[in-house]
Amino acid sequence: MLYLTKYNWDDVSPIPQDDGGEQPLAPIAYTEDYRVAMEYLRAIMATNECSVRALQLTEDIIMMNPAHYTVWAYRTKIVLRLKTDPKTELKWAALISRRFPKNYQIWNHRQAIVETYKLTEYELPFIEEMLEEDSKNYHVWSYRQWIVKTFNLWDGEVGYTSKMIEEDVRNNSAWNHRYFALFGNESTPLTESQIDTEISFTLNAVEKAPQNISAWNYIRGILRRTGRPLDSIEDFCLKLAPIYTNTENDTDDNEVLSGRAIEVLADIFAHRGDIENAIRAYKLLADEYDSIRENYWNYKIAQLS
Repeated sequence: MLYLTKYNWDDVSPIPQDDGGEQPLAPIAYTEDYRVAMEYLRAIMATNECSVRALQLTEDIIMMNPAHYTVWAYRTKIVLRLKTDPKTELKWAALISRRFPKNYQIWNHRQAIVETYKLTEYELPFIEEMLEEDSKNYHVWSYRQWIVKTFNLWDGEVGYTSKMIEEDVRNNSAWNHRYFALFGNESTPLTESQIDTEISFTLNAVEKAPQNISAWNYIRGILRRTGRPLDSIEDFCLKLAPIYTNTENDTDDNEVLSGRAIEVLADIFAHRGDIENAIRAYKLLADEYDSIRENYWNYKIAQLS
């Protein structure tokens, strides 16, 4: 452990962990290195020590347990108190992020450094690098939203999501960020032309993967947010699911490309007051195209009956 070999700790009395007395019922089986390091950490936290050796100690513990929130919070405190070079700290945090990409504490720490020193130059490129490794990493996307909104970095965000969606049309994280990029900056509302373009983009994506719920949820959200009626995409849905008739047993399975389209059509019919076709669509979902939610669709039918 570098904290022991690089620095003197003779002035520190380690504080053992209290697992519940001399004979604890279920003590945690820590490794010896981790146990000793944590005893030193408790001791320096008790005196609120913010020093270079304390910084090294947090690094060693993080490498053993990268999800230890308290250690990350204490490291942030030390870095800010010592005015450690923020670029050096961000580079170190980047190395940890690559090694432990699913760890959210890293991003909280990074956020504190960036917010304090207003260092944004390398953030979006680094985020893109992380998303190349895992395009659906929730913590990375959350951090991207924070930095875009905090530092007004909206330019290019919609285009970036277009690239991500083209690479994987089912990337729900990219769809979510696209909605954020379009509507998060309230100072630049969308024009009618931009709304039309966005709807076309989404419907094209639906055609690539007609069962992809991400794009269907997105188009519903866009229409609702912009005040466009759901039935504005009725004709499109009918192309994917030609069920709009008043006769029974006339739906050709080979023609139905999307159960999601049937769901939208059912809601359109119900809203319009076309109860017969709405019930028919819900029955198709319950019996054939989304039977896993049969009870839900039967509930929708009961509401109309």
